[in-house]
Amino acid sequence: MDTTSNSTASSMSARFRGFLPVIVDVETGGFDAERDALLEIAVVVVTMEPSGLLVPQPAVAANVEPFPGANIDPRSLEITGIDPDHPFRGALPERQALDHVFQAVRDAVKAADCQRAVLVGHNAAFDLAFLNAAVRRTGHKRNPFHPFSCFDTATLGGLAYGQTVLSKAVLAAGLSFDTREAHSAIYDAERTAELFCRIVNRWRHLELAERDQAASIVV
Repeated sequence: MDTTSNSTASSMSARFRGFLPVIVDVETGGFDAERDALLEIAVVVVTMEPSGLLVPQPAVAANVEPFPGANIDPRSLEITGIDPDHPFRGALPERQALDHVFQAVRDAVKAADCQRAVLVGHNAAFDLAFLNAAVRRTGHKRNPFHPFSCFDTATLGGLAYGQTVLSKAVLAAGLSFDTREAHSAIYDAERTAELFCRIVNRWRHLELAERDQAASIVV
């Protein structure tokens, strides 16, 4: 038995009360989760090292076919650069796209000995609303995400670095951000994951420093 991996899994489960943080980013055809198309979805699972530090894993993503009757605002496409009709886009129907990313999340939840995933997003309510709307449309019964709880890196970035815009918070955290790559679900999910891990790990370093300081006082 690999006691190190079991210990790490137990630590992840204990750290977030049985929830596994999973970063999610969606690109859409507008702002209305019920009416506007879901066009891209990407998820990034995080794992925990024995030290208690979080590490982002490679993204799992899918391009998504607009659901029948979906609205697509041309202004949204100008921002994202997505061409929904591009022949090489390889888009999947919503149900298949959800199956693809949900399987990776369910596997990670099980590996971490957690009960459920909790969505981490930048302005997370937006991503969660589109995710939940797609789940309802497809009648998906195996959604691994908590239906309403989430972690918002806009809030966390404001707390940790005084920045709520993703690009500015990422840069303030000492990470890189390429504006030319922004508004791709994969890129934004990866940057959001790095930001989330940097903030949580910063807190972990503070915990360890306080523990060392307390120990030195006792001695």
